[in-house]
Amino acid sequence: MDLTEDTVPLVRTALKELLHSYTADGPLIGVSCIAEGSDALFAEAVLATGGRLTVVIPSRDYRRKTVRPGHAALFDRLVDASDDVVVIPVDSAGRAAYAAANALLLERADRLVAVWNGEPPSGKGGGTADVVLAARARGIPVDVVWPDGARRKG
Repeated sequence: MDLTEDTVPLVRTALKELLHSYTADGPLIGVSCIAEGSDALFAEAVLATGGRLTVVIPSRDYRRKTVRPGHAALFDRLVDASDDVVVIPVDSAGRAAYAAANALLLERADRLVAVWNGEPPSGKGGGTADVVLAARARGIPVDVVWPDGARRKG
């Protein structure tokens, strides 16, 4: 969510190039929570390379309570374009819901693609660094995407 405006096209291009390299091995299936920012960019890249998309929605109220108006149209388009939508059976979005969504994502992953600047976990839990560390602990290969010139806001 905190990628600078100039970083978005850099990440979009890097994701498409990376995912293209996996399409030769057979059908690509991407799993994403399609949150605003790099999650949605990843999902778009999966579809752009002809892959199939599985969407993981962190809670029953996620769309209504958490998706901001500026992201709603893309969120809905990605849900509609997906082959599978899994809604975590939690009523309300929050840390527990996000942790459950990340756990399901890692259960289904053969490989993790992380748009990550390499910074350590924030201590809040559930961030990109936390997911990368969990994937590595499970022996899941991780592809880090952080192109030259990429920046975060703030």
